[in-house]
Amino acid sequence: MQGSPLPSPSVIRRILMVVPFLVGASTTQPDFSPWFESIQRLPLKTTQVEGFGMAYLDAGQGPPVILVHGFSGSMWQFEYQQAPLATAMRVITPDLLGSGLSDKPELAYTPSQQVELFRGFMDALGIQRASLVGHSMGAGLVIGMALTYPERVDRLVLIDGFPDHVHEKLASPTLKRMLDTQVPVWMVEFGNWLFGGSTVTAMLEEAIYDHRLLTPVVLERSRLNRKRAGLIPPLLTLPKNLPLWEDGFAKRFAEIRHPTLILWGAEDRLFPPAVGQALHAAIAGSTLSLIPEAGHIPQWERPDVANPILLKFLQG
Repeated sequence: MQGSPLPSPSVIRRILMVVPFLVGASTTQPDFSPWFESIQRLPLKTTQVEGFGMAYLDAGQGPPVILVHGFSGSMWQFEYQQAPLATAMRVITPDLLGSGLSDKPELAYTPSQQVELFRGFMDALGIQRASLVGHSMGAGLVIGMALTYPERVDRLVLIDGFPDHVHEKLASPTLKRMLDTQVPVWMVEFGNWLFGGSTVTAMLEEAIYDHRLLTPVVLERSRLNRKRAGLIPPLLTLPKNLPLWEDGFAKRFAEIRHPTLILWGAEDRLFPPAVGQALHAAIAGSTLSLIPEAGHIPQWERPDVANPILLKFLQG
């Protein structure tokens, strides 16, 4: 029996260019760990949403605020917000389904489905209304919540995302190639086998302005997170789902009526500050704060600047 033909050299080259944002491993689901692997040791909790396990952190008391990570990210992106924000409010930080320590079911992960899953997460924790803080694509999710269930949202914080006309405004050639290329799972896993941890370093060097922060501990933790079982299929849904974002929520920014803070890294190489300024102009009454000497994850890179701004806004 004749075997399947190997991909051409040009196809392989395209695969290797895309691999840095799509590293993963097998599809077997891991058991939940009792601890979140943070630089600070934080106890991990879990809950069920539509039969799937979601991992989250839960600290402090008072008005609830939920911190939502971005594409291919995890709750580590908010590790420096846990203690400061928990002094005044209840701080909940999930790994979304398909990411981090949470289950990675075979779902479409459409924008509307993500909103329903997030509403289910709030229901599972008995939270009727909360302030929502979203980073990058997580900002798109909290925008979707504010537009679909406005009564469930108190205040909005959008950190370096999520705009309309994403492909046009995205400044990362690597991410643009990923959006333009249909890559089978096995090819991505093959690329991961070839490149190993060097791809994760390249990703973080693009996202983080101050490379001195990329210590061996940070890099190794990120490599471990990218190798979690089942990560690849949810990531590969993005090219199909981005048009749904453009045709749906991205056209409705003007409908947002919640108090909205937009935080943006002044040195963001993925979505430059002009993208944040356009989002600010589209959302009536919003406030824009640029975080100096910070890239695409300013709340992690400059918590000394970001946290006082967040606290002041969230306490209203």
